[in-house]
Amino acid sequence: MTAVQSRTAGVREGEAAHRPRGTRPKAFLALTKPRIIELLLMTTVPVMFLAAQGVPDLWLVLITCVGGYLSAGGANALNMYIDRDIDALMHRTENRPLVTGVVKPWEGLVFGLALAVVSTLWFGLLVNWLSAALSLSALLFYVVVYTMLLKRRTSQNIVWGGIAGCLPVFIGWSAVRDEVSWAAVVLFLVMFFWTPPHYWPLSMRVKEDYERVGVPMLPVVAGNVVVAKQIVIYSWIMVAVSLLLWPLGYVGWFYPAVAVVAGGLWLWEAHALRSRARAGLTGAKLKEMRLFHWSITYVSVLFLAVAIDPFLR
Repeated sequence: MTAVQSRTAGVREGEAAHRPRGTRPKAFLALTKPRIIELLLMTTVPVMFLAAQGVPDLWLVLITCVGGYLSAGGANALNMYIDRDIDALMHRTENRPLVTGVVKPWEGLVFGLALAVVSTLWFGLLVNWLSAALSLSALLFYVVVYTMLLKRRTSQNIVWGGIAGCLPVFIGWSAVRDEVSWAAVVLFLVMFFWTPPHYWPLSMRVKEDYERVGVPMLPVVAGNVVVAKQIVIYSWIMVAVSLLLWPLGYVGWFYPAVAVVAGGLWLWEAHALRSRARAGLTGAKLKEMRLFHWSITYVSVLFLAVAIDPFLR
């Protein structure tokens, strides 16, 4: 028995005998990672407003959000099932349900697979089959390509694995139009170039966790200066791509104005992080989480502008 298996088994034996009532429903909800899904829906719904050039069918918005939650929840549950061995050794994941034993591994696997099937049928029968295919593609990409193939093998894991988190943009557009347009492609690319500089600062903060389990996140295999340089490069490309919606004619004046201001603040934070890294600052003085928190604000503000712009044209 490995050290990971021994620790996991001990936790289960210790907790199974006196598991509080009512924790099981919360544990299954935790398997879906609700906070992450909130961000995915934040990129889905505004795109529906842009695709409709106004207010989309609100029933369609609701069922798209429900389907998106089921699909992403299934992907997250399967991710936790596959990563339960390393989750037991990482401080930020050691309390996940499959580690503590509140949910058994086979239950997590069945739960994730069930959500995958239900979400695909939900999209196909209630929205359209293009959205269903995109939803299933996002789930499979996250589980198979990112979790199973890339995460433990390459420092490029979050770069290419992050594609799964970009696909909700396509799903939102296809739900309204039953097709994918250049506007959706631009926003997809915004999310693609946003994901690494969003996640790398968090990885810098918890790199000891990743070192402990042998996951080669970029901050583990490269120094802070290299990581910060990559963050700046991706940030500039992201901001430049975000402005393409305007010359392509999909938005009026409001969206690019917001994109310039929000992007400028992002670049300020990215360059500030690089300067602190070059100065050799570490620990709390590096302040890497400033950019992580701003990245969430940035994408929320940017996509809110996507939803508002059609009403101001």
